[in-house]
Amino acid sequence: MPSSMLTFKYRIKDSTSSKHLVRLGWAVNTVWNFCNEVSMLALRRDKHWLSTFELINLCAGAGAELGLHSDTISEICREYVAKRVAARKRRLKWRSRKRSLGWIPFKARFLKIDDDSIKYLKRRFRFWLSRAITGRVKTGSFTQDARGRWYVNFQCEVEDANVPVGDTEIGIDLGLTNQLWCSDMDEPYSRDNLTRTHEDALAMAQRANKTKRVKAIHAKIANCRKDWTHKTTTAIVHRAKLIAVGNVSSTKLVKTRMAKSVLDAGWGQLRTCLEYKAKRLGVIYGEVNESYSSVTCSACGARTGPSGLSALGVRVWTCAGCGAVHKRDRNAAHNILRCGRATLLGIPRL
Repeated sequence: MPSSMLTFKYRIKDSTSSKHLVRLGWAVNTVWNFCNEVSMLALRRDKHWLSTFELINLCAGAGAELGLHSDTISEICREYVAKRVAARKRRLKWRSRKRSLGWIPFKARFLKIDDDSIKYLKRRFRFWLSRAITGRVKTGSFTQDARGRWYVNFQCEVEDANVPVGDTEIGIDLGLTNQLWCSDMDEPYSRDNLTRTHEDALAMAQRANKTKRVKAIHAKIANCRKDWTHKTTTAIVHRAKLIAVGNVSSTKLVKTRMAKSVLDAGWGQLRTCLEYKAKRLGVIYGEVNESYSSVTCSACGARTGPSGLSALGVRVWTCAGCGAVHKRDRNAAHNILRCGRATLLGIPRL
């Protein structure tokens, strides 16, 4: 049966645990920086890129000195090589105590998970069990956020249902005022612009140099956005058998005057959640070309809609060819669905 990897994240409960985790995080930084330095030395001297296996051998015995498990050191070396290859750089950034957030990877085979606690290196760490852990735990990590709070993450292998719950084909148009509009709905999924909602409080905290308050506001914005995104995408996926999303580019629009609204919309997070949730339920998912979707009449196919930056404020328009009245975003969602059927199912456009 098909399976997926899901990450379950829980906040560490014990206040005294942070001291031990911080110390382990510093040890992880030491191993990472050693990998960085020795890789640069090997490249400069021997013109050779060190592999994961070679780095693990070079770090042999470091666990006993630094108080880390050998599996943790292996995971650090593996992650370093993966990041270096992905970045295509000779070296990566150094990890420091002030600028780098804590990170301690581990493997599941030497862990002992007992209800709301985890035993790692003979020390027990308790966490808030906000939801049950499902599937088989494979790997995980302790991570630290910008506010200094520690979390434990379990990467679990879970079986996919592979059977769509819903039976609706949905086209989705991503926007700024309305975050997304589904072709099967008369009203959009929309929320407040969280950045603008909290910008006054954020500006006051920044002018007063209240660093902790600034981090707390940023965390609240991110958490509210993530909560809304997960609830919305779950509702969409559970009624769909096919999802087609427009491939609007946020990287291009962040260079315009709409940058703040584009970043707040979180299109990348929306598409990521839709994709992995659709995969788990066996829902067909794809991103399609949304060119001319806003100006094309979904009834007759004529390009008679308002176009250009000056016409962005026109949200309702009437087709000059057939007289159909369209809501701009919903019309675009219908056109995206038609394109998705042609691309994902091979159904020719009408």
